[in-house]
Amino acid sequence: MKDECKATFQIKKEELDIAKEWMQTSEVNICRQTITEDRSFIVPVKREELVITKKNLASATTEHDDMPPEIIRIILNEEHVEFNKHTVKLEDVSIYKQQLQDIKHIEEILKREVPIVKISNALDYRHN
Repeated sequence: MKDECKATFQIKKEELDIAKEWMQTSEVNICRQTITEDRSFIVPVKREELVITKKNLASATTEHDDMPPEIIRIILNEEHVEFNKHTVKLEDVSIYKQQLQDIKHIEEILKREVPIVKISNALDYRHN
């Protein structure tokens, strides 16, 4: 074989380089919101009264007989309603970041070259 017929070429294949990078996928703002509501309460209260009833006695004339008695009320003691607002813990809320690890399955078709030698019209072939 002559040197002029010599051919050299590179056989190549594809390889996959895998790299990871952090990407921001969302943004979260955390705050508390105070909601107001109108509430009404019914609280029974007691009081102590001095009651004076004046009633006309029977008199000579009958025109005063059907008059209702006169009632005088004097409040001696009464309950006074006081209210104080205070906060009550409803729940504890924890907010934190957590890193989790998943496995991501990647499928990709990779190519590679193979040398092919075609021999045509050869009468004698020897392989050493």
